[in-house]
Amino acid sequence: MNQIPYKIYLNETEMPTAWYNLRADMKNKPAPLLNPGTHQPMTAEELAPVFCEELVAQELDNDTPFIEIPEEIRNFYKMYRPSPLVRAYCLEEKLGTPAKIYYKFEGNNTSGSHKLNSAIAQAYYAKKQGLKGVTTETGAGQWGTALSMACSYFGLDCKVYMVKVSYEQKPFRREVMRTYGASVTPSPSDTTNVGRKILEQFPGTGGSLGCAISEAVEVAVTNEGYRYVLGSVLNQVLLHQSVIGLETKTALDKYGIKPDMIIGCAGGGSNLGGLIAPFMGEKLRGEADYDIVAVEPASCPSFTRGKYAYDFCDTGMVCPLAKMYTLGSGFIPAPNHAGGLRYHGMSSILSQLYDDGYMRAVSVPQTAVFEAAEQFARVEGILPAPESSHAIKVAIDEALKCKETGEEKTIVFGLTGTGYFDMVAYEKFHDGLMSDYIPTDEDLAKSISKLPQID
Repeated sequence: MNQIPYKIYLNETEMPTAWYNLRADMKNKPAPLLNPGTHQPMTAEELAPVFCEELVAQELDNDTPFIEIPEEIRNFYKMYRPSPLVRAYCLEEKLGTPAKIYYKFEGNNTSGSHKLNSAIAQAYYAKKQGLKGVTTETGAGQWGTALSMACSYFGLDCKVYMVKVSYEQKPFRREVMRTYGASVTPSPSDTTNVGRKILEQFPGTGGSLGCAISEAVEVAVTNEGYRYVLGSVLNQVLLHQSVIGLETKTALDKYGIKPDMIIGCAGGGSNLGGLIAPFMGEKLRGEADYDIVAVEPASCPSFTRGKYAYDFCDTGMVCPLAKMYTLGSGFIPAPNHAGGLRYHGMSSILSQLYDDGYMRAVSVPQTAVFEAAEQFARVEGILPAPESSHAIKVAIDEALKCKETGEEKTIVFGLTGTGYFDMVAYEKFHDGLMSDYIPTDEDLAKSISKLPQID
């Protein structure tokens, strides 16, 4: 038997004490956020009415490689971190592959996903600033669940705008948020000016993360003592999520394991950016090389079919402009079941790295993703979230390629969370009612043509 255990656990003393800021090692820094009115880089003063002060500083810091994790956050992390790095021995055996497969499992907390890593940090800084509460959006509900839990811990009010199609598909995720004291509103709604405008323009829409962001920002800036917090895309979020990659690398180094390939699902970029952070840092510094793969849904293919350009971060066009791979802020994806990946754009950090050729991307259709999810669940004993299952699909594909070629690659992927609140999706898959809608070139050209013109 191989000396490497099924699960590699770190002890508390091996947990990261600082977040890793990948931007510090990037030769080409991510492009700055722009003021939508002046098209000039956003200043800290301009961002302060929207975000917490400390988070603004983290958002704009391109140079500090390591930022200390406050002790109160580290103590909270100890409730569910370090998370295990698991050797997928059973999956390897079923596939008959010489590949070695590992996954970093982030579903062992009440929120059921990696999102709590940033939620507790953002809630901490809001409490430290003396705020009453925060507003946010959520797609599949993982971020909203994590934030409601974090706000409950610090005694903050939490207002969540949940993408309407997910609100209807995942009622139990909604109820977990309410259990933690959050108010949950389906988006777009008639409770905000921007929501009413979107409903008028797109009657009957199931919504999108871009729509929900617009509503949450409006509520934050029009209510004293509130700020807006975001679960993905932003630099600060990828910073907080670096604990995933830092723990993964420490665990691998403990047994002298060097991965050949690192795979993560990609919606806005929080999980992928966190998982790859220290490995990408080595790649940028020329210390090591890895095949880093972003996996996105074919129904919302911002990397593989989007345009690298400045665009609004939200459908209502009230947020700053970010340079990213985008399908256009007006693009409303099909109501697929990977709600956390239904965002029109991608993290500016990941977009820059992708454009510079440091990573690659693939898109996969929905039914193939659920086939992989079911296969994984049957042999590894974890029911995976639809988002994570995109990474599982490509990990299995790559392992089967190794079976054909005889290569003994080491594959690491991120298992962002569990799928126990996604049983409507699994039901539709099992009943043969799941579709593989993929936007046409005409669909994408229509939304991309409306990108803002930036000189």
